[in-house]
Amino acid sequence: MPHRDVHRQLLDCAAPLFPELEAALRRLGPLQLPRRNDLPFPDYLCRAISGQQISVKAAQSIWGRVEASAGRQPLLDHFCPENTETLRACGLSGAKTRTIITIAETHRSVGLDTEALKNMSIAGRTERLTEIWGVGQWTADMMNIFYFGEPDVWPDGDVAARKTLERLTSKRRKTVRTAAMFKPYRSWLAYYMWAHVDAPPD
Repeated sequence: MPHRDVHRQLLDCAAPLFPELEAALRRLGPLQLPRRNDLPFPDYLCRAISGQQISVKAAQSIWGRVEASAGRQPLLDHFCPENTETLRACGLSGAKTRTIITIAETHRSVGLDTEALKNMSIAGRTERLTEIWGVGQWTADMMNIFYFGEPDVWPDGDVAARKTLERLTSKRRKTVRTAAMFKPYRSWLAYYMWAHVDAPPD
């Protein structure tokens, strides 16, 4: 559905019960939910893991060093236990290094083919991803929303999205229950919550 129509649907859902949320949605937008699928999925997942919980600038710097350390070798071939210290020297934590190596090993053994994952259900894809050491529900939610373009994922494990929705609706109401009112556009709702954090009301 075009983003302007999604915006109208969100406004219509918010209006009867949540005037503060409706006002925030109206002020923000219509927004376009971005897609970040410029790499094969295993490469993108590794890059996403490397950048978690650090600034964008730091993430870019570390990933640049990771790519440089691989030389002409394909990244997924470079991500192996023998290169643990090389990857750590790029600025990756021990946990991130282990996760990235595990992702690469999973792709080599089981397969994390982009097209195969695209054809799976959200639940099936999430289960497949969270079986990988170091890949949790939050990461799976981000992959579903931004890489696979799923329009209806509510990332309740994301503190910013959850707390912002709570603040704009009700602290006494579980955000999962509130977000359910916005089916089938809960990914968009989350994106608006992040945008609200970045651009709070005057």
